[in-house]
Amino acid sequence: MKKYLLSLALMLLSLTMFGQKNTKVVGTWLTQDGDSKVQISQTEEGVFKGQVIWLKNPTEKDGSDKLDKHNPDEELKQRKIMGLELLKNFEYDEDDEEWTNGTIYDPKSGNTYKCYMWFEGNPNKLQVKGYIGFSLIGKKVSWTRVVGDA
Repeated sequence: MKKYLLSLALMLLSLTMFGQKNTKVVGTWLTQDGDSKVQISQTEEGVFKGQVIWLKNPTEKDGSDKLDKHNPDEELKQRKIMGLELLKNFEYDEDDEEWTNGTIYDPKSGNTYKCYMWFEGNPNKLQVKGYIGFSLIGKKVSWTRVVGDA
């Protein structure tokens, strides 16, 4: 009986450790320009997504909400930047220790890019690379984890 309980405890511990490993991207991140914060979460299906939860300048000069005015889809130009889902459909790749197969939307340009994310040692600096076509060509930025206030 003791061996059974010990085996069960070790199995649960390993599952917990695996879950923590692939969810360390979950949290609030200050983007590279310091003008927005993105909340990354994991869905019930196990994929990761991220939405804008804070903007340094959330309104236009006339006081209206900032809208997705650069979006090429006319119907989407009226949606607010605040609350906008920028990161979609990321899956954790255990072998490469990165989040892959996702997309990132840039509201400043209206473009959507393939994207992957990873850590280079520091768990408070998330490396985010958006690209078109091949991942060798693209733009890499660093986001900083927000500790405390979201």
